[in-house]
Order: sequence, then structure tokens, then C-alpha cells
Amino acid sequence: MTSIVERSVGRPLGRVEGPAKVTGEARYAAEFPVEDVTYAWVVQSPVARGTLRSVVVDPTTEDDDMLAVLWHGNAPEIAAAADPELAVLQSERISYRGQVVALVVARTLEAARRAAQVMQLDIDVEPHDAQLAVDHPDLYTPETVNPDFPAVSERGDFNTAFNSAPVTIDVRYATPALHNNPMEPHATIALWEGDDLILYDSTQHSSGVAATMGPIFGLTPDRVHVIAEHVGGGFGSKGSARPNAVLAAMAAKVVGRPVKLVLPRSALFSMVGYRTPTLQRLRLGAEPDGRLTAIGHESVEQTSRIYEYAEQTTVVTRHMYAAANRFTSHRLVRLDVPTPRWMRAPGEAPGMVGLECAMDELAEKLGMDPIELRVRNEPDAEPESGKPFSSRHYVECLREGARRFGWEGREQRPRLRREGDWWIGTGVAGATYPAMVQPSVARVRTLTDGSAEVAIAAADIGTGARTILTQIAADELDLPVDRVRVLLGDSTLPRASVAGGSSGSASWGWAVTGACRELRRTGGSEVTFDSTELVKKQETDGKHAYGAHFAEVRVDAVTGEVRVTRLLGVYAAGRILNPRTARSQFIGGMTMGLGMALHEEGVMDPATGDWVNHDLAEYHIPVHADVESVEAHWLDEQDDDLNPMGSKGVGEIGIVGSPAAIVNAIWHATGIRVRDLPVRLDKILPHL
Repeated sequence: MTSIVERSVGRPLGRVEGPAKVTGEARYAAEFPVEDVTYAWVVQSPVARGTLRSVVVDPTTEDDDMLAVLWHGNAPEIAAAADPELAVLQSERISYRGQVVALVVARTLEAARRAAQVMQLDIDVEPHDAQLAVDHPDLYTPETVNPDFPAVSERGDFNTAFNSAPVTIDVRYATPALHNNPMEPHATIALWEGDDLILYDSTQHSSGVAATMGPIFGLTPDRVHVIAEHVGGGFGSKGSARPNAVLAAMAAKVVGRPVKLVLPRSALFSMVGYRTPTLQRLRLGAEPDGRLTAIGHESVEQTSRIYEYAEQTTVVTRHMYAAANRFTSHRLVRLDVPTPRWMRAPGEAPGMVGLECAMDELAEKLGMDPIELRVRNEPDAEPESGKPFSSRHYVECLREGARRFGWEGREQRPRLRREGDWWIGTGVAGATYPAMVQPSVARVRTLTDGSAEVAIAAADIGTGARTILTQIAADELDLPVDRVRVLLGDSTLPRASVAGGSSGSASWGWAVTGACRELRRTGGSEVTFDSTELVKKQETDGKHAYGAHFAEVRVDAVTGEVRVTRLLGVYAAGRILNPRTARSQFIGGMTMGLGMALHEEGVMDPATGDWVNHDLAEYHIPVHADVESVEAHWLDEQDDDLNPMGSKGVGEIGIVGSPAAIVNAIWHATGIRVRDLPVRLDKILPHL
């Protein structure tokens, strides 16, 4: 039967929760009204390594407002978790500066904060090491990198091929520590109802938090109810249970009342993860016609003493360009620093800075157009596994981007175009991100008025997931979108995968599609569908989204100031489910890439082991005045080998490659190669 309802998927539907957000009706974690709530404030270690002997509360704070001061000397014992960072207040050992060492609970926020500020800590301070170096004596090779890729990959004979190549590039690039800084800080309200735990938590994975928190407190996951109806961003830092959830639950148990804990902005720099700094070496060998014969990409990174996290920085190079001889590796050093974690496009974002800037340097050495160099090294299949691509339209993205950007006729030599005090240049870089999908479960039921309710414990962290799932269900059920209601952000709903890895829409959409189709097939009133078995059967290799970034910059010849005049991206990301929300994700990633290229940098003081710029006054991010023109376009790409919707993720690819396009454009404008990000004016001015 032909549908009489207009298809919704593919239309730029506005966010279904938009009115609730702009009117303040939408509630975030710390905003839920809870009766008799108390307030907690964290006390963080002022040293990078040592032993906490005791805590002393200022006598002036001993008043009726104080309820509890928890530290390892009196905190309840909790079960160990797979993530040692969740073993809060369980040990006297201090492993990094900013680690939580105590928690104050009071009747008012002001009282809790004041008591934490004046608390005295008796600490035996020990020497620490917080400085990453390419020749650090404690460097080692991990077995795997995030999530489970081999740390080292070799094909052919890289050293021989590189040493005998007619044209070679051997360069080093460095990216600094970067901090997620979502708009909504990490926050939890915890309350106990008998032996059941309720958490209003700012998280990207309510199902995962319930599964983690239950065993910590001796509960089965179904006894933990996690509510995350609206989440104000995460960029990966809320992808798993964080210490704030454990602390709030522990404190609520102790004081016998609900506890609200909102981490201050400064704590987000140390307690919830960040992107590791990377020290990368790129070696490219090529024939005079530009065809690569050898690709080598190595990365040195840091992790903490208490938990190993290895960013997959060079894995992206395993998929990008053809070359018979290849070597990629990762080395780590454990330092007295906070544990790095996921941050938007972990691995791909820093790795493509090194690879795509090195490709630009090779193009310069060959006297070749950088787009043509990339086209000549386009692989027919996965460069390392030989598996066929489900779809790959990288070259088409380069061609279409060049057309839209006006690349034709670009002079290859640098420092030729000047307008007044401004040197002007353009740059290009490629982009890719894996098309991932994870098992999820969805429930669909028809209501007595003919409308439908879709339930899945997904998280909408500002990406538009709630809207996209509404569109998918509406089409599958042949209903108008206003007749479909989507419930998400609640761990008591059918289990969902994490909102991460650009996999949300693909994973949750598959489960919703399956439930809707089964409902129509059976004619029933309620169906639950689990995609696990179907997802397990799917081949994962050869599935990627691709893109190309183009940048135009102007550099002040007097001050060294850099302005990005234009930033344009063209993507091949499968079927675009909602052009409005997709464009928002693309340009958001590109803007974050601009910040990575020019602004963002966590500055570590080796003497103290502290991020010295741990607030948004000194940790610079792009503001409106920094973003002049950002355009996102995409190809109509059909790939039936992905999921029922034919979609690939769009949440992270915008930050992949866009920093390199800007760095390459700066070279084209000035003739100056800056190989350590961000490109500050003090790195340019001495060479102008």
C-alpha cells in the first residue's frame, strides 16, 4: 500500500524538544526538584603525588549547616570497579593533582563550598613526574589502543622502502592536551529509596552508568535508576560513569538525604578526562610522481599511574592512503597526571593533524597540487586488510570541495598573496571516521488514540537524537511525526548503547526500525526488538565516512594574528537522516577543529603537575568573532551494507582534518610551517 503520510527522514525537521529547551522546561541533571536535597563540594589534591594522612575541618565551619566530611579515613567501603578512578575516597594514595581527596556535604551550597575551601590537608608530598617527552625513559608499548586495536601494525618492509624512496618526508608534529569542557558540567543528584539508588546524572550512557554503579554499591543494575533526560554536551567525557556519580551516591547513603553534586569548571580539567597530548613522527616515502611507497606514523602519549588509556592516534593512517610498506605504532608513559579519556574523535582528531600536514609537506616537496597527491594515493580496498570498502567517496569529496571552494588556479608556492597587512593562503586536508554500530534494544507500542510510543535508553546530548528517532519511527509506522513520542534518557527503558563513536543514530535507529517493522508485521500493540545478533554478524572493516576540508586564512604581517576567513567541508556520510541536525554536527566539529588549530591548549606546569589554565578565561576556545564563514555540504551517498537506514555517523568527522587544513593554509599564506599546535602568533611572528 502506498503511504499517504509525507516521509520524514531526510527532511530538516526542527528539534522536537526545542520549545522545552528555549522555555526552560527541559531539565538537566542538577535541575530536577528533589525534596530535602543537600549539597556536596569536592576537595581536590593540591599536590601531584603523595599520601594523605588526615583532614582538618576549620572550626568556624562546624555549624548547623555541616552534615558530613568524607575522606579515606571514614568513607564507606565500596566494591572495586573496572575503572580505578571510581574508587573514590578508598585510598590514602594521591596519584595526580586535582584528584578528589575529600567531600563536604552541607545543607547549603555555600556552606559546603566554604568548608571545602578552608579544609586543611596533612599530606606527605613525594617527587612527581608530569612531563611528556619523546625520549622519556619509561616509555612502553601497550598491547592495544582504544578501544581494542593493536598498538603496532606493520605491512611490507617500511624501513627499506623509506630509505630507498626517491622523495621522503620525515617530520614531527605535536598536539597539546585538550579538554572536553561541555557546557553543562558533570552533575549528579543521588537519593536512596530503601536499597534502590536513583541518580539524576549528566551522562551519555544511562544504561552503562546503571550497570557500573550497581556492583560498586552491591546492587544489581536493575536496582539503579539513572535519569538523563537532557544532557548539555559531553564530547566523550560523559561516556561512562564518572567520580561525581559515585561520590553523590556515597554521600547520600551517609547523610540519609538526597545529595546534589555539581563539579566546578576547574574540576573538569582533572577529574573527568581530557585528550592526551601527542608527539607524532611522520615518515612518507614516494616516487617522483607522488605515489606513496612507504607510510610511517608513530605517536608518543601519556596516561596516568592508576589507569591505562591509550589514544588510537595512528590507527587512522592504517585506512587512509595506499602504500605497500607501512608502519604505525603507539608508545605510552605513565605520569603523575590525570587519566586521559575519550574526547570527540579520539585518535582520528590528533592523528589526522600529523598525517594531513605531512601530506601537504610532501606535496610541497614534489611541487604537486595537494589534492592531486591525495587522489593518486587513493586505495582500491582497505590498505592493510584488503577488505573492500562498503562505500568510499573521498576523492569525490575532494573534487566537490575544490569546486565549491574555488580551488582551481591556486598557486602552489606560498607567501604570494597579500592584501594590506594580511598574508592570505588556502589549505586542504582529508577527513575520515569509522561507521560504527552497537547493539541496542527498543520498544514500540501503539496507544489507544492511534499514536505510537518509542522507548529506548539512548541519550540526546544536543545532537538531535530524539528528533531523528522520531523521524525514523514515524516513517516505519507510516505516521506523522507529531503522532510519535520518543522516550529516552532513562536506564529503566530498554538498554541502549553509549552516545559516542558517532554510532548513536545508527545503533538506536536500527533497534527502533526493527521494533517498528516487527510491530507492523505482527499487528500487535507492543514489540521489543534487540539488534544484538544482527550487529554481531556485520563486517566492521571497510566502513567509514569520508570528507574533505578547505580553509582560507589571513595572517597579519605585523602582529602574526591568524584569522580563518573561510572553512568549508564536504562529506560522504551515507544517508543524511536530518539535514538540519547533520549540518549542526558538521559545523560544530569544524568549529572545534578551528579551536584545536588556533586556540585550545592545556598548559601543564611540570613543577606542580597542574593545568595552569583550568578555566574558560585562560583555556581559550573559539567565540563568535573567530568564526567568520563555515559551510558544510555532503554528497548523496547510498550504502546498503551499514544498517537499515543506510546512515553513517556525523558527530565527529567535522573535527577530523579541519585543524590540518587551517595549518596548511597558514603555511600557504606565510611559508611558515608550525608543527606544534595550537598555532599562536608567537610561533609565527619571529619568522615573518
